[in-house]
Amino acid sequence: MIDTAARPVFDEELNLFRDQVRKFYERALLPHLDRWEEDGIIDRDFWLACGEAGILCPTVPAEYGGLGLDFRYNAVISEELFYAGSSAGITLQSDIVADYIANYGSEAQKLEWLPKMVSGEAITAIAMTEPGTGSDLQAVRTTAIRDGDHYVVNGSKTYITNGQNADLVIVVAKTDPTQGAKGISLVLVETTREGFKRGRNLDKVGQNSADTSELFFEDVRVPVGNLLGDEGRGFSYLMSQLPQERLGIALQAQAGAQRAFDEGVKFTKERKAFGQTVFDFQNTRFTLAGLKAKLQAGWAHLDWAIARHLEGKLTAAEASAAKLFHTELQWEVCDAALQLHGGAGYMNEYPIARLWRDARVQRIYGGTSEIMKEVVSRTL
Repeated sequence: MIDTAARPVFDEELNLFRDQVRKFYERALLPHLDRWEEDGIIDRDFWLACGEAGILCPTVPAEYGGLGLDFRYNAVISEELFYAGSSAGITLQSDIVADYIANYGSEAQKLEWLPKMVSGEAITAIAMTEPGTGSDLQAVRTTAIRDGDHYVVNGSKTYITNGQNADLVIVVAKTDPTQGAKGISLVLVETTREGFKRGRNLDKVGQNSADTSELFFEDVRVPVGNLLGDEGRGFSYLMSQLPQERLGIALQAQAGAQRAFDEGVKFTKERKAFGQTVFDFQNTRFTLAGLKAKLQAGWAHLDWAIARHLEGKLTAAEASAAKLFHTELQWEVCDAALQLHGGAGYMNEYPIARLWRDARVQRIYGGTSEIMKEVVSRTL
């Protein structure tokens, strides 16, 4: 369990909220988690239950159906989700998509989509990555060319979280392919539109219950009113939202690392070898002690980053450093905890196996560790 007693960024109200979130996950998520992992997708009923419980898009203003809370509530929801061992795409909706629409959407777009996102009636995705384009967003090839009162969208996207369930996709596209980054715009595409097709629900190494898809756009016509913000400002919007996105991944990573550590402690105290528990061996205790010291530092750093973000001061480099540190720590802890399980750690019946698998992609999406180092190095 994540200990919040000494975390100054949270207060009693937030601790009570955390308790409610934990109980909700115990009731609505954990009993179904194994099935969702096998199915490769989460039931839409879970999204509706999240909406009813008030844990979708908590920062959305009250006039659009939300609670008007601050990012700490998102942090609680995300930490507890990943501590529970789930990779459900609700954090993408709450931490990323909701802010794009709230910050850059028209009044009509906000009224149309935010209440449905809060209630869980609408599931959303953001389509950045393409088969030939990952971290280099300036190189996207998907186009949205204006034709009268419509944009005509053509192209393909891949590795899109929530892709199978999504009702609405924010598509990163070139409205002017001759202008590089200045030609990038964000366009809202409803998945009911003619010419939109979902590809495979991709077979991943981990995070199996988070549906991840290919998406195809073939002459998809959307009204010009579906433009999110201003034409040609898409790349700027993406860069502005990256600190929160990367902080969100850091939160998930730290929580996943804590769960892996706790599983390691629990297993080694229960398993016996050579007449004593595995925990009683000095190597085990020293390994766990070293990891605990790093986790202690990690929680303190994370709370510092959350506080900076709440003040609007968290820079792109600081958020990138946070993602780099916490995702690398997650992998270190998960791998060490699996090793301490011995052969049992390689068995899917033990939680550490899923935690280990799910951790691997954290150092890739949202910007690889190598890209994070590049961003940080530019400030040296």
